Amino acid sequence: MEKIEKVLNSGNTHATVNRNPDAQRGEFGVYDLKLTAPDVENVEFVATEPHPRAEQLFAGAWSACYTTVFGMAAQLKKVTLPPDYSVDIKVNIGQTGSAWFLGAQFTVRVPGLDREVVESIAHLAHQICPYSKSVRGNIEVVTDIVTA
Repeated sequence: MEKIEKVLNSGNTHATVNRNPDAQRGEFGVYDLKLTAPDVENVEFVATEPHPRAEQLFAGAWSACYTTVFGMAAQLKKVTLPPDYSVDIKVNIGQTGSAWFLGAQFTVRVPGLDREVVESIAHLAHQICPYSKSVRGNIEVVTDIVTA
């Protein structure tokens, strides 16, 4: 698997499970995008650009799926997640020499839990998530864990 040497563009998402319909909304020039999964609460992308690029759409779809599956993985491990957990995904498109590649950077924020617990949930979520499975071995995916 090759790594990107020169990033040409990135698509960034910040996904949370919205349990508060009065939460802060997007500002001028952006909109909120609600995505759903069967039998799961809404996952929202707050303040999405009006004309997203392909890497933003891929990051958005991936983070909706992964954020949902992360909650399911926590349930399988019998771990209660704090209500403010979130997942940021940055999908890069770039080049190494004349070849083009994608890469992804995950930042999983779960305040108050032990790092090892969150790492095991994140790993299980990558094993379950169809988007993570579809790119496994094809693109570089890095996952950072933040518990503070």
